[in-house]
Amino acid sequence: MIYFKLPFNETLYSTDQKQGSESISFHSFALLRQIGFEGNITEASEPFEPKEMTSEVLLKDESHFTEETKEEYTNTLQQVIDVIKNHDLPKLVYSRRKIFRDFNGIDYKESFKKLCITYPNAFRYIFNDGENAWMGAFSETLGKFNKTTHEFETMSLAGTLPVSEEWTEKEIEEQKPVTSYIKDILENYSANLQLSETYDHISGNIKHLRTDFKAHIRPEDLDNLIHELHPTPAVCGIPKDFCKKSIQQFEKFPRELYAGYIKVETDEWVMYFVNLRCARLYKDSVHIFVGGGITAQSDAEKEWRETELKSEAVLKNLVVS
Repeated sequence: MIYFKLPFNETLYSTDQKQGSESISFHSFALLRQIGFEGNITEASEPFEPKEMTSEVLLKDESHFTEETKEEYTNTLQQVIDVIKNHDLPKLVYSRRKIFRDFNGIDYKESFKKLCITYPNAFRYIFNDGENAWMGAFSETLGKFNKTTHEFETMSLAGTLPVSEEWTEKEIEEQKPVTSYIKDILENYSANLQLSETYDHISGNIKHLRTDFKAHIRPEDLDNLIHELHPTPAVCGIPKDFCKKSIQQFEKFPRELYAGYIKVETDEWVMYFVNLRCARLYKDSVHIFVGGGITAQSDAEKEWRETELKSEAVLKNLVVS
C-alpha cells in the first residue's frame, strides 16, 4: 500500500495494484535495493483509511541500532573534515539516524496529513509493503521528463540554514560544485542547456540554495542520465566514487532508502524525486534519517544543530499518544 501527493498538488494518489507494471518505485542510495508498487496511478478517496499504516500492523524494530550520540557524531565529523582537507574535497555528505521511541502509539493517517500541510511544495508519501514502512516529504527533483516534448528538468539544491538567517560563504561554496556537477553531465546529453539564477528554496523551517536546469534530451538517454546524476553531490559529495567509499567508512548506519530516489511514471511524465526528510517506521520506533554537506569550513557543533533541525521535518508532524 502506498499513498502520495505530488508537489503543489493536494490530490491524494495510490495505485490500483494491477499486475504487469510498476508506476512508482523507491531506489536505495546504493542502488542495491528497489521497492516497487504495481499498477496504474489512481486517485485515492478522501478521507483515506490506511489500515496497513497503524502501529498495530507495523513490524517491531529488531534492528538493534543505537542512536549516535552528539559526542560520537562530532568526533566522527571532525575525522570527515580532516579527510576533506587532506584530499582537498569540495564537499562530502555525512548522515546519521535519530531514533524516536518515546510513544505508545502513532496515528500515521493524521501524521501524514500534517506532513502534507507543512510541505505543500514537496513529494509526500507514506507506504507499507509488509516488510518496509516509510514516510517522507522532500522537494528536490532529481529529474522530470516530459514524454511529449522530451524536455528534461532538474535542480541543484544545496546549502541549509534556518529561514531567518543570512547565507554565509560556507553554504554558497557548498552549492557551487553541485551546480557544476549537474551542468557538466547535462552538457553531454543536450546542446541547448538552460540555467536559472540561484535563489532561495524554502522547505518548512529551513531554506536551501537552488539553481534550475532545463534541456532537451533523447528518450533513450533518460535512464543513463539518471544513473549518472545519482547520487548528486547534494547527497554524496565530490568526487562521487571517493565520497561513496568514505560514507561507507564513516557512517554508523546503512542509508537504506535515504538519499536514494523515487521514480513516478504517468502517461505524460517520468519524475524522479530525491528521498530526503524521510523516516523508516516500526511498531515501537521511528528511524529518522538526516545529514548535511560537509566542507573544509564546516563547524561540528553547527552541523549537529543542522541535523537536529532537519529531523523536525518528520518529528514535528508525528501525532503520538
